[in-house]
Amino acid sequence: MPKNPSPALPIRAAMDASSPLAGLMERLHESRDRFEAIASRLPPALRASVQPGPVDDEGWSLLVANASAAAKLRHLLPLLEDTLHAGGFSARPIRVKILTPR
Repeated sequence: MPKNPSPALPIRAAMDASSPLAGLMERLHESRDRFEAIASRLPPALRASVQPGPVDDEGWSLLVANASAAAKLRHLLPLLEDTLHAGGFSARPIRVKILTPR
């Protein structure tokens, strides 16, 4: 007769019980919140090419589809950083990274 497996731990409980997973969720939420704060400052055509990336001790990454979008976004970095600062976000440098197809 097979043993009954232990009951599955709900994902939220597992994440709350694990410091690394809780930290990851916190960084994901911060990245999303930062992106929501700056999205209205991005031109609509550029906004479609930008995605929020990871937040870490070194800064925050914005991921872009191509080099031309990256160049335009780099011109907007002072405006975006000012917007984040005015929104109460901690000062973190913004990195622009081009997504490479896999």
